[in-house]
Amino acid sequence: MEKLLEVKNMHVSFDTYGGEVKAVRGVNFDLNRGETLAIVGESGSGKSVTTKALMRLIPHPPGRIKEGEILFEGRDLVKASEKQMQKIRGKEISMIFQDPMTSLNPTMKVGNQIMEGLIKHQRMNRGQAKKRCIELLELVGIPDPENRIKQYPHQFSGGMRQRVVVAIALACNPKLLIADEPTTALDVTIQAQILELMKDIQKKTDSATIFITHDLGVVANVADRVAVMYAGKIVEIGTVDDIFYNPKHPYTWGLLGSMPSLDSADEELYAIPGSPPDLLDPPKGDAFAARNEFAMKIDFEQEPPMFKISDTHYAATWLLHEDAPDLDPPEVIKKRMQGMAKSSSSVKGEHL
Repeated sequence: MEKLLEVKNMHVSFDTYGGEVKAVRGVNFDLNRGETLAIVGESGSGKSVTTKALMRLIPHPPGRIKEGEILFEGRDLVKASEKQMQKIRGKEISMIFQDPMTSLNPTMKVGNQIMEGLIKHQRMNRGQAKKRCIELLELVGIPDPENRIKQYPHQFSGGMRQRVVVAIALACNPKLLIADEPTTALDVTIQAQILELMKDIQKKTDSATIFITHDLGVVANVADRVAVMYAGKIVEIGTVDDIFYNPKHPYTWGLLGSMPSLDSADEELYAIPGSPPDLLDPPKGDAFAARNEFAMKIDFEQEPPMFKISDTHYAATWLLHEDAPDLDPPEVIKKRMQGMAKSSSSVKGEHL
């Protein structure tokens, strides 16, 4: 498959009164055309900062991309000028943000907000843009689009507003769509509709998608591959089956174990002890060591490299070293993982 995006050793920092916050610390991943990569992890793990950096939306100051490369179709976006990025944003790379109400301008009619990008990037006249705007609203499932384009965001429900945001993101047929927790503010029924809509549109347009979420429950339904982030680093990456059926990093075990499952009779959910480290002063060694019940002496002294498990599966944990003890996840986590695996299988089956 053809690579659309390659991120190499990307570091992003923010200068604060307290010092330098190292929000993203050496992230590496790639993305093929038509593929969906889900980035998961706790709040503060660096998911949103990573994807905003891809679009060069990190405010400077206080933020900056310290080092690394972001190769989009071979072009290094880190070296691109702001004028060049303005031509790329919205046209080649689009982003769906978490809250549709803050993404939309409350003083502009919805139609004008969709048409704006079409007129700027596609060089359409107003008549052509209006026609395309109506087609986009039909595509995202908004009824009576001819009249709805004349309305303001407050006249739409939460789910309909998010559909409008999706329409804006798709207006110029981007090659890469970044979705930053696009369904968090929506109820479960509308969430399922938006996810199904995004999958359907991706099939039609063959765009690649980066899907940010803290909810592993939606990952099986939307992603081809999963990257698990912790303390500004990717600690495990693999296919959906790799992560759900054969996770190797203790942090991934904890995430899977803390997800509720309909198949589990246990009333108590597993909770990862402690809290993420302060990235003003990242810990020596493995950042997860202080919260890892399986941590060894080396975890507190030396940062683990990415160990190769298979051609598609990598994890950064000393437990994969040849001299490490052979450990399985705790029983409570195993049960949760089995329940999540069954749920993911049934979800996949429903959408085949």
